[in-house]
Amino acid sequence: MTAGTALLDPAASAWKEALQHADHDVYHLPEYVVLDAKLCGGDPTAFWYEEDGRHLLIPLIVRDVPESDVRDAFSPYGYPGPVGNGADGDFWARACAAMLETLRAEGIVAAFVRMHPFLDAPLRTLERFGAVIRHGETVSMDLTVSLEQMWRQTRSDHRNHINRARRDGTRVVFDDWDRLGEWVAVYHDNMRRVGASSYYFFTVEHLAALHDAVGDRMHLAVAIEGDEVVGGNTFFEYNGVATGYVSSTRRARNRYADELLYDEVRRWCKGRGDTRFHLGGGKGGCNDSLFSYKAGFSPSRHPFHTWRLVPDPRAYRQLVLERRPEADPADLSARFPPYR
Repeated sequence: MTAGTALLDPAASAWKEALQHADHDVYHLPEYVVLDAKLCGGDPTAFWYEEDGRHLLIPLIVRDVPESDVRDAFSPYGYPGPVGNGADGDFWARACAAMLETLRAEGIVAAFVRMHPFLDAPLRTLERFGAVIRHGETVSMDLTVSLEQMWRQTRSDHRNHINRARRDGTRVVFDDWDRLGEWVAVYHDNMRRVGASSYYFFTVEHLAALHDAVGDRMHLAVAIEGDEVVGGNTFFEYNGVATGYVSSTRRARNRYADELLYDEVRRWCKGRGDTRFHLGGGKGGCNDSLFSYKAGFSPSRHPFHTWRLVPDPRAYRQLVLERRPEADPADLSARFPPYR
């Protein structure tokens, strides 16, 4: 048995080769990770493990821990998670052990990984090497059922609001990228209203660069009243699965562009042959009011987990004790890493 392990540069051929052998999503593409790393001020990479033709890959962003000589790692925005074509638990165990060793050798004291709700990974094996935390659920729409059945699965208040929006003349236009700037202005207004962190103020330049990088795998839907853009969704379409990226509508009484956008996007994606539209979950993965809103469109649920690893327990414990002495370094289920 021969094995290889590394933290890959996005340009490494091994990155794309690994994806050719494994079910994956747009979040695993090196082009996506590079652009997300720019938003975070970190370095894009992926942990890679190969063993006799079997591959495992985990996209990561690595950042310096301020005022220290160590670094930590975390998943890009979305649902990257580990992907691989080695089905047996022993393969995953060897890969996880190699990951801890590789990260430790690179001076990385902690890693935070968002799991993908659809892509299978042996959670019990992962738990042997870190903590697997279940946060809540995500929602998806089954696009293989009829339009009539999708409509029946939609909660009555959403149906009423969609019908109201159509009667009021709201319409949805797809892939008119000339209107991206108008929608981003709406989106930023909402981010300011909810007090979002600076990371979530995605710019026109970032979204346009992402579209350039992934091409027709990314789409823009805008809701228009008269000639005014009042809302929009950006979403990916990859391997038959549509996934929401960011969305927002202008808040106003008796305006229901948001529900109309979800309905129009699912109809559009179904017409293109996609099998599923993943809406995601609540804020931070919790089953909150945002989750409840999304759950009104479909009965399909998927568990959402994160995986927390500590490759260098000694350095990690020292950081926690110095910077958050009230936190328990052994508790990986709370805020992670606690020193940030």
